[in-house]
Amino acid sequence: MAQIPNLGNAPLNLAALREQSQKDLIGILKTIRGKKCLVIDPKLAGTLSLIVQTSLLKEYGAELRILSSDPLQTECPKVVYLVRSQLSFMKFIASQIRNDESKGLQREYFLYFAPRRTVACEKVLEEEKVHQKLTLGEYPLYLVPLDDDVLSFELDHALQECLIEGDTSSIWHVAKAIHKLEFAFGVIPNVRAKGVASTKAAELLNNMQLDDPVNMDDMGIPEINTVILLDREVDMVTAMCSQLTYEGLLDEMLQINNGSVEVDASIMGTQQDGKKVKVPLNSSDKLYKEIRDLNFEVVVQVLRQKATSIQQDYAEVKSTNTQSVSELKDFVRRLHLLPEIAHLQSFTGKPSFHARLDIEQTILEVQNFEICFEYIEEMIHKQEPIENVLRLLVLLSLTNAGLPKKNFDYLRREILHSYGFEHMHLLYNLEKAGLFKRQESRSNWVGITRALQLIVDVHDTANPSDVSYIFSGYAPLSIRLVQHAVRSGWRSVEELLKLLPGPHLDLKRGGSFDSSLEVQPGSGAQQSIDRVGRRSLVLVVFIGGVTFAEIAALRFLSAQEGMGHDFLVATTKVVNGNTILRAIIANSKEGMM
Repeated sequence: MAQIPNLGNAPLNLAALREQSQKDLIGILKTIRGKKCLVIDPKLAGTLSLIVQTSLLKEYGAELRILSSDPLQTECPKVVYLVRSQLSFMKFIASQIRNDESKGLQREYFLYFAPRRTVACEKVLEEEKVHQKLTLGEYPLYLVPLDDDVLSFELDHALQECLIEGDTSSIWHVAKAIHKLEFAFGVIPNVRAKGVASTKAAELLNNMQLDDPVNMDDMGIPEINTVILLDREVDMVTAMCSQLTYEGLLDEMLQINNGSVEVDASIMGTQQDGKKVKVPLNSSDKLYKEIRDLNFEVVVQVLRQKATSIQQDYAEVKSTNTQSVSELKDFVRRLHLLPEIAHLQSFTGKPSFHARLDIEQTILEVQNFEICFEYIEEMIHKQEPIENVLRLLVLLSLTNAGLPKKNFDYLRREILHSYGFEHMHLLYNLEKAGLFKRQESRSNWVGITRALQLIVDVHDTANPSDVSYIFSGYAPLSIRLVQHAVRSGWRSVEELLKLLPGPHLDLKRGGSFDSSLEVQPGSGAQQSIDRVGRRSLVLVVFIGGVTFAEIAALRFLSAQEGMGHDFLVATTKVVNGNTILRAIIANSKEGMM
């Protein structure tokens, strides 16, 4: 399986976008002649693995290093830093330059910011007295294709920046990335947004078109018909639920990063004890593409059937066709390679897994507060991993518009006793973000679930008829909103939207570009076939992160008869409940220092 996704079945020419990012990077290396050491920040290194093979970088004279606080080990006369605009990286770079100088080493230093330089970073370089020693530039990497239908803005901290720190720079980045897409594929005529960050991004996108217009006369019919922007904050409930698709569960168990997971080498059939190997996960692999979005109850069954039919085919052609045999062997080997199927079975077979799912369903249905409260209390007393406890606690708080004062104070006290008083700042941040708070008003959750039909009886996860199969009986709120937005704009759910966090807007952008940004009624039923002979394409943007379960739900919708739309997902990051909470935990620890 290729680490770099194929993108052959993408609804837009995403391969051209990726090639441009490749050219931009090679262009930087070409301008700096001779041998050079390319020093990349750790996260960006993972992102670049989805864009360019390291062998290609080496062809242009680059020796590769990962940025750290340690002195730089290289004999190259030129050093090229390629990093995101993070203040800590500026200190690492300054430290490495000073270390070189202390050894009498004379080198040329170049610093390229991805995607753009910031005043704050340059200020640190000046304070560290290395600004003059660096030649500065930018590497405009605003979005990266993770797969045929998923783009990432690679903004890991967008959620806590918007919710906790009040830093809105990521919103500008999202608008800029969408505007870059418009230069390639035409101005998007319909813009729908819900949430503080999303409506702000829509306004910025509008302003960017006024300041730096895409020439619509040259573009023909826009390839993207509608963009729907949603804040993660609008539907934090879905993110806190346990994902039940194959891909979602892999992410819960192993955490998928840059389109791949790390698994023990022994699982892959190689005898290297304790060694980890990377397994790419994308639609370039036909079998993975087939099973990734299935409910976990169905996956093992499907794989057993596959294995049986492969063995039969293998027996039939074994003696006749060498090529077919080698292909079948490869297929059988890949069946074994599917990461941790056995692990998955044992993980989903545990009584504790099913007990948790039952509690989640009880919370979602607002059935029995006391049982849910006691379950969480017991988890705290057992000192289960804090993110597992907080995930259920946040779910309970969100569906009840907070916890009654007595329960809220009691659980806060118990968490501090069990996990340590250093978590005080964490609890403060969760409250600030509205994730775990005191109850001050009645909850709207029951009304929302009824109006949008979020709770559905699912009898057949193998042949589902509704997106609720994704969570075995819960239809993601975010996806229900998308369904309404593509059907008739926000008009049909106007009153309901007022019950959810943040403002909303519905915007029609015309050729004259005198677009009003007021909340407008929806633009009526969408024409399904907009692009020449192709289905209408809807770009769904999640600011603050999207889960693999929601991506699966959008794929499911797109495949439904009569839908008439293809969906392309763009997100600041792919997340799950644990990764969201771990980021807030880490942020809270930094805040304590």
